[in-house]
Amino acid sequence: MERPIGMFDSGFGGLTVARAVIDLLPDEDLVYVGDTGRYPYGPRPQAEVREFARQLAWSLVKQHDVKALIVACNTASAAALDLLESEMPVLVIDVVAPGARALVGATRTGKVGVIGTVGTIGSGAYDRAVAAAAAATGRDVQLTATACPGFVEFVERGQTSGEEVTILAERLLAPIQQAGVDALLLGCTHYPYLAEVISAVMGPDVTLVNSADETAIAARDELTSAGLLRVPDGRQAVHRFRSSGDISWFADLGGRLLGPELRDAEHWHP
Repeated sequence: MERPIGMFDSGFGGLTVARAVIDLLPDEDLVYVGDTGRYPYGPRPQAEVREFARQLAWSLVKQHDVKALIVACNTASAAALDLLESEMPVLVIDVVAPGARALVGATRTGKVGVIGTVGTIGSGAYDRAVAAAAAATGRDVQLTATACPGFVEFVERGQTSGEEVTILAERLLAPIQQAGVDALLLGCTHYPYLAEVISAVMGPDVTLVNSADETAIAARDELTSAGLLRVPDGRQAVHRFRSSGDISWFADLGGRLLGPELRDAEHWHP
């Protein structure tokens, strides 16, 4: 199937998913839109996030004829997944369910945690997804979910380490530490960029689960099942990156986070 995979996020966080997809599916064409002109999504009302997600998804379908959509934003997945699955004429893959399944599979004690934006945690999407994953495997799992406002903004500024980030992480992760979890899901695609700080705060006995990697695996499996994987023919895959905000900033910071693929970033109009 020669058509590209479409992917969108509120900004830079979804680049963690893009990197994982590019590495796992090197023959696939990809179109990524980062809505940096309207980020962050986390504090916005769900209805507003839902409309943004709808705009982005239809744009990828109509302008780029994508064969599948990856909602590479936990906040957008929580707010709009049901709507997109009902409206879109293509396969829709989210970041919530794959991460929840991996989290349940990673725990030894049954005590797990998830961190995300205010919008994602407030939606209850992970409570439902983890409960479903636990029920499917017959496991008794206790979830502690905590919002981490400020993490996204640090990443979007390119500040992924240092004293300020560490102090904020220590404060925000305190409820997760007190719950005694042994596995923690990074329930925002921005958070893998902060994995070193989060791991240092949580300690070596807590396994961090990266939803970006799990989403890439889910995308591979679902595309395979649907017969949509591209057959290698010697042609190099094309990766296009677009942003609704400042292109030079997107290309510069995005290039540092993901790689040289962003040097030819283009503008996206909502």
